[in-house]
Amino acid sequence: MQLKAAALIFGLLAIAGAQADVSADQVADVVWKYFTQLSGNAKETVDQLQQSEIGQQLHILFQDNLQTVSTYAGDLQKQLIPFATDLQARLTEDSRKLKEQIRRELEQLQIQLSPFADEVHQQISRNVQELQAKLSPYAEELGKQVEKNSADLRQQLALFRQQLQAKLDENIGNLRTSIAPYADELQQQISQKVDDTKRQLAPYADEIKAKVDESVEELRRSLSPYTQEVQEQLTRQLEGLSFQMKKRAEEMQSQLLEQTEELRLKLSPYAQELREKLEDGGADLRESLTLYVTGLDGKVGQQMEDFRQTVTLYGQNLNRLLVQNMEEMRQKLEPHTGNVEDHLVFLEKDVRDRLNSFFDSMKQLGN
Repeated sequence: MQLKAAALIFGLLAIAGAQADVSADQVADVVWKYFTQLSGNAKETVDQLQQSEIGQQLHILFQDNLQTVSTYAGDLQKQLIPFATDLQARLTEDSRKLKEQIRRELEQLQIQLSPFADEVHQQISRNVQELQAKLSPYAEELGKQVEKNSADLRQQLALFRQQLQAKLDENIGNLRTSIAPYADELQQQISQKVDDTKRQLAPYADEIKAKVDESVEELRRSLSPYTQEVQEQLTRQLEGLSFQMKKRAEEMQSQLLEQTEELRLKLSPYAQELREKLEDGGADLRESLTLYVTGLDGKVGQQMEDFRQTVTLYGQNLNRLLVQNMEEMRQKLEPHTGNVEDHLVFLEKDVRDRLNSFFDSMKQLGN
């Protein structure tokens, strides 16, 4: 299984190393998912994994692209196979060692902080409140931005409907010829507004991550006076907290982009519906088009409202999860508490750091 995993990951890494549009983070997502599924040693789990979507995905990437990755694929292979094989072994061994190390470090932190338990509790509670205050405007702004885009699109559609209705009222002979350009115009308006929405939502995760950095740094400063002898342990815990919170922001960003593309798919059929009505023709074409125009605003408006509610809910859920992460940090630092099972956060961070470092070194070799 180690050799198979190494070969599959080699294929993905080689492709990623040769293509600028594949990032180390994307590879890390696949690698981490692959190895977390492999963490179960039961034979049936391994058998299922080999037939799973991710296993097939890696295998296809490896088989189909190995010959075309680049002229330096041979040199890359010499670097990648030891790296991938080492990664397989390290993930298995490091997980066990890291769990014990985190347990010891938490115990040291808790002992150091126990004389100041009330002060520490108050400091972290204050940080939680400040984080909530920082995040609240972003969730509200997210909904407002989508609402503004919805209003803009409805305004455009109202003008579109008026123009289309005017053509129908002209009672000209060839409706199909005169109306046909409006289907393309409707498709263009929908695509443009969805693209605008996507572009405006794109910076959201970076803004949230900046607020996470601020909050974690403020927490570090507030706890430093109580942790003079265990600064390294505190730093590690806060790095894990930051990594976990930023990952949640990135996951939410991906969900937003997916929802935006789904919105495009839901709105695009309205333009196609207009084309189909024109193609069908028939004696009742004018009546059919009039009914279509009359109901267009409501249909699109409902889709946009559903999208706004979904995006707003995503923002609210993210805020709740980030605050929950901060609350969990407070609980971990209290005496005789702390869940060392979350050591996987630190292991994943290490994997991503190593992959980023590896990619950087590969880029230097390729230049």
